[in-house]
Amino acid sequence: MKGKLKREALTIDKMISLYCRNLHGSSETLCEGCATLRAYALARVGTCRFGAGKPACANCPIHCFKPAMRDAIRILMRYAGPRMLLRHPWLALMHVIDSAVSRRPAVGEGATKRA
Repeated sequence: MKGKLKREALTIDKMISLYCRNLHGSSETLCEGCATLRAYALARVGTCRFGAGKPACANCPIHCFKPAMRDAIRILMRYAGPRMLLRHPWLALMHVIDSAVSRRPAVGEGATKRA
C-alpha cells in the first residue's frame, strides 16, 4: 500500500488501538474482537477496487464490509473519531479532508450548472 491507502490503514489502526485501550483495557495488544476487526478492516482497505482514488468508506458506492463489521466499525469511529483530534491530529484532519473531497460530485456527475 502507498500514499492515501497507507494513511487510511494507519488511521484505522490508530482508531482501533485507541478504542480498545480505552474501552477494553488493552495496553500492548488488542483484545480478540478488536484484533479481528483490525485484520478485516485492513484487508478491505488493502484490496479496495478504487485504489488510490478510494473515497471515504461512508461515501463509497460499494460497501465491501459485511453488515456486522460495518456496524462495529461505525460504533468504533463514533467513539474514536473525536478523540483522534487530540491523539493523532494530522491523521484526523486528513480523514476529514478525504471525507469532504470524496463527498463532492465530480464535474458532470450531479453538478448543476446555472444558466
